[in-house]
Amino acid sequence: MSFETVTKFENKICEFFNAPYGIAVDCCTHGIELCLRQQDVKSITVPKRTYLSVPMLANKLDIELKWKDDKWDEFYWIEDTNIIDAAVLWRKNSYIPGTFMCISFQFQKHLSLGRGGIILTDNKKIAVELKKMSYDGRVPNIPWRDQDINTMGYHYYMSPETAQNGLNKLEKAINTPPKKWSIYDWPDLTKMNIFKNSL
Repeated sequence: MSFETVTKFENKICEFFNAPYGIAVDCCTHGIELCLRQQDVKSITVPKRTYLSVPMLANKLDIELKWKDDKWDEFYWIEDTNIIDAAVLWRKNSYIPGTFMCISFQFQKHLSLGRGGIILTDNKKIAVELKKMSYDGRVPNIPWRDQDINTMGYHYYMSPETAQNGLNKLEKAINTPPKKWSIYDWPDLTKMNIFKNSL
């Protein structure tokens, strides 16, 4: 298996969601993080009911964290950005133009790969930049020693083995109705000690 396996997986996911470009990553949260870094976002506003790792990015990136009461369904926007946490989304042709939609393939998700995610976008230039950021700052299909690295990288790429697993499971995922998630599948994070100082 090789980098081409990851590219094939990216293309198949883009075809399902009707997105021009996809950047496969090791997890959805890292996909969101890369988008926040690329856009140099200074604050994030997230629902009180979401997964822990998203608001924890505020501490990791040293940016402001704000909360909102949002009864979201399938996905939510990180307020004042064009970044979407679509971790639980699985719906054909659902890509929203002009956005960075981050999908999860964590083990509980519809396409269950144990770990993994993808950033969907229609911006070719930024897609290339995000790919390099996910891949240690390098272009993946050229030996890194032959490159003059000019992009900070974060080692967040999807492995070819995970991509192949995704290709193996994709047809079944496409032909199986997804679970219907509710915001009440997540607790109110603002009641947890770790986030009390952010209120």
